Amino acid sequence: NIKLTHFPPLPARHLIIMMASPPSRPGPRLPPLLLLVVSLLLRAAASSPRRVVIGVDGGTESIRACCFDAETGAVVGSSSAAAYATSHPRAGWAEQSPEDWYACLRSAVGGAVASAREGGTAVEVLALCADTTCCSVVALGADREPLRPCLLWMDARSAGQAARIVDAARSEAGDAGRTVLEAFPELRVNSNGEGPISAEWLLPKSMWIKENEPEVWERAEVICEYQDYINHKLTGRMVASSCNAAVRWHHDGRRVLLADESDPNLGRPMRLLEALGMEDLADKLPRTTLAMGDVVGGLTREAAEDLGLEEGTPVVQGGPDAFVGMIGLGTVKPNSICLITGSSHLHCLVTPSATSAPGTWGAYRGAPLSHLNFSEGGQSSTGSLVRWVRDLVSGDVGDGGEKIPYGQLDEEASRIEPGCDGLVALETWQGSRTPVTDARARGAFVGLTLSHGRAHLFRSVLEAVCYGTRACLEGLEDASGTEADEVVVAGGGAGGAPPLP
Repeated sequence: NIKLTHFPPLPARHLIIMMASPPSRPGPRLPPLLLLVVSLLLRAAASSPRRVVIGVDGGTESIRACCFDAETGAVVGSSSAAAYATSHPRAGWAEQSPEDWYACLRSAVGGAVASAREGGTAVEVLALCADTTCCSVVALGADREPLRPCLLWMDARSAGQAARIVDAARSEAGDAGRTVLEAFPELRVNSNGEGPISAEWLLPKSMWIKENEPEVWERAEVICEYQDYINHKLTGRMVASSCNAAVRWHHDGRRVLLADESDPNLGRPMRLLEALGMEDLADKLPRTTLAMGDVVGGLTREAAEDLGLEEGTPVVQGGPDAFVGMIGLGTVKPNSICLITGSSHLHCLVTPSATSAPGTWGAYRGAPLSHLNFSEGGQSSTGSLVRWVRDLVSGDVGDGGEKIPYGQLDEEASRIEPGCDGLVALETWQGSRTPVTDARARGAFVGLTLSHGRAHLFRSVLEAVCYGTRACLEGLEDASGTEADEVVVAGGGAGGAPPLP
């Protein structure tokens, strides 16, 4: 009996040669017919399609796709990205087009698969999984098409609604002679019930739509996120991610997975929604919630044609980009801080229990995986602020013009002493997350003089981001009572330019 497993091409050829060669000493030899059969089977194994999975990352500025070997995890080919635009109609607002997300997904996946097939390599796609930005809220009509642009995660227009949530909870709890946590335990994730609540989250954004665009609210059959919209476009199923629900929807990330027809609102903050007059939001959210790793469904015929893949290819549930990153970086363990850098920064720490404290968000129960809890710190504008300054000092370059390379600005900034000759920046261009949550906070340059130049502006925001990161990490450790043994950094700030003095 011969059990055939996967043989890489070169070892397979060597095995065929060894089996066909005369033995070095007398002994039994394989019959010629069996040799032929084994040889054909091994050649077929060596030439079989390479089995891959596709990872998709829907970020703030672009969506990226890459193929990975399903057995080893090695990158196959190269990643492919497609950028989409962000509009800022007013100060503190940020919007994107959901249709752009899907169009760019098609381009990115097509590019990644084409790269994997370069040189005539046969590829079999086993599954696809996407992560996306979190709190990018979408209103869909009866046809599941967007009724308005998405309120991007960094959109802070609902600051007033966010403040009213805490005020209403305090008022109702006080009238009942109870504490906020006794009346509304779901608010524990907001600095242990002390608040404030970030304007980035789903509930205040939903309140803003209902109050300011009532016609959109009435027509909206679904209020969901980027993650849910993309999975629906791929599979035709509207489902929520339990990680998104736990970290930004005030849901219990474990109990919500158990909801069914007999108790469809299990794990949802129904008392809080009632206190805010937002009970109808529960009817608009996806009715089914899946954990990371669960199969959402197979690619529809239309999606398969769009992506150039096989109909029915499994689509697996992902989650928020940064929190999926915790798993990939191996920081889903105690005493290990995950620092995700990019347009914004996130700092995540797994905790033994779902406890909380002022100065942090969380701990979230049932996230990022359903059996875990973690606390979070964050900065709203980091990489986006660095890009803003680069664009500002580059001036109007016109169509096809090139902006100042980051490397050049890094080199200029490195010649300035720490402290930036008295120039100090506040990095809260899009509000403050932690350890002080304030959606109305705004950035500033303080101490400008005529002696300061573009390198000072650039260095001052780099220093501001670093100071903000330190404050977040210290707040996270203090709140959790845990001192981290390591900080694992990923994203745009993890490599490239050498550290500044």
